[in-house]
Amino acid sequence: MSARTKARKRALDVLYSADVRRITIAESLAAEAERAVNEPQRESSWLYAREIVDGVVDHQTEIDELIETYAQGWTLHRMPAVDRALLRIGIWEILHNDEVPDGVAISEAVEAATVLSTDDSAGFINGLLAKISQVKPGA
Repeated sequence: MSARTKARKRALDVLYSADVRRITIAESLAAEAERAVNEPQRESSWLYAREIVDGVVDHQTEIDELIETYAQGWTLHRMPAVDRALLRIGIWEILHNDEVPDGVAISEAVEAATVLSTDDSAGFINGLLAKISQVKPGA
């Protein structure tokens, strides 16, 4: 597993934890940062995980509006929490991280959904992220 894949998993843990525990992302991030201090072997994945979470927080309104716009028949609150977190990570990477090709961001989110979410989640996430990639400025 690549360092970036591990970082996405850590970012997912932070976002998912905040969502299901009904705490702020900042509180969840602080808990993960404390854990990271005690696990220096995981430092390489922590830096990118932190960048993802900070990016999602900085652009959450925009990201959530895109999810609501393109998630036909689904509101944000009807989605499984893991799907919300995966979509937020994927959209942030597609729109705000030029170092990650859109196809990689989509593939990583779909793979995680296949392992961690419902049977229908991978297809749903793939379709929504592909649409975001098509309509983003400069696409």
